[in-house]
Amino acid sequence: MKRIIFILIISFLVFFITKVSLAQTGRALRTVVIDAGHGGRDPGAIGKKSYEKNINLAIALKLGKLIENNLPELRVIYTRKTDIFIPLHQRSKIANDNQADFFISIHCNSNPSSKIYGAETYVMGLHKSQDNLEVAKLENSSILKEENYSDYYEGFNPNSPEAYIIFSLYQNASLDHSLDLASKIQDQFKALVGVRDRGVLQAGFLVLYRTTMPGVLVETGYISNISDEKYLMSKDGQNYIASAIYKALKEYKNEHGIHSAKLTNNAGKKKIDTTQTLVGVVFRVQIATSSTKINLNSKRFNNLKNLYEYQHDGMYKYCTGESNSFSKMDKLRVEMQKEGFKDAFVVAFQGERRISVNEARKLTEK
Repeated sequence: MKRIIFILIISFLVFFITKVSLAQTGRALRTVVIDAGHGGRDPGAIGKKSYEKNINLAIALKLGKLIENNLPELRVIYTRKTDIFIPLHQRSKIANDNQADFFISIHCNSNPSSKIYGAETYVMGLHKSQDNLEVAKLENSSILKEENYSDYYEGFNPNSPEAYIIFSLYQNASLDHSLDLASKIQDQFKALVGVRDRGVLQAGFLVLYRTTMPGVLVETGYISNISDEKYLMSKDGQNYIASAIYKALKEYKNEHGIHSAKLTNNAGKKKIDTTQTLVGVVFRVQIATSSTKINLNSKRFNNLKNLYEYQHDGMYKYCTGESNSFSKMDKLRVEMQKEGFKDAFVVAFQGERRISVNEARKLTEK
């Protein structure tokens, strides 16, 4: 019975967070929160010669300084600037209260095997491997150092695999933006830093789960690996890592200054005037995002009919379905997730312009 109540509470929180999400508003990037993971009585991962909390803070401060010096139009907010303990729920609250446009959490990874090395960037989602789950459990275990932590996290146990079922209920309206920046960070790591690229991954991190904006958690290297630890401890290594994240954010900012959406269909790839197909607001279900164009007849789409492609924020995006009823498209979203499109979510358009789902629902209600 307790488990059912717990899942119902989490479901409500998921619905609330999704409704207030700012990810689809299309507004310019103005405020970024930089989160140096761990701190104070929470050392994070421990290497042979270093504590994760100190490396995280050094990189976070260098990243913030790069942004402040080169992108003065951006407001930078830090969850911590010294070696102090900040509970996870307060970190996300700082971002939410300041209406941040992006949340970047800086971490170092660790593994029982000292042979594993490289950098990876996580976005909020359900883990797809045991390794991803272990990383999430490691980072989420910080809550165990908080007083009365069960009061803040509805009984969530970071060491229980069953507890992570809550993240299967999470509809991340920010996923597109989070994946975009995460990919750019990994590209910069390869080009500028030269570290091993371990890719963009998904897992259930509480600090990302509670933020209402796009966010990434960057594992800058493995403190359990001798070479990685040496690089992470060095000033050059920290400078290069901070510079890579900064360049990725700058690229993201430049691309997201454009908020147009051009639609084509797979019947003849002709431009669709949504104001003629359905007057006013149109809801669709987005099922895929790609930095490169995908053939609409690709097997990847499982022979879906009524498939649409549009360009938005520098990415190619693909959706299916079309209705001025949000509930109808939300049901289709569930069907698409059952069909294997796990990250499917509802998007909205007014004419050719993509708008937030919240705004669209208000317009349709009127």
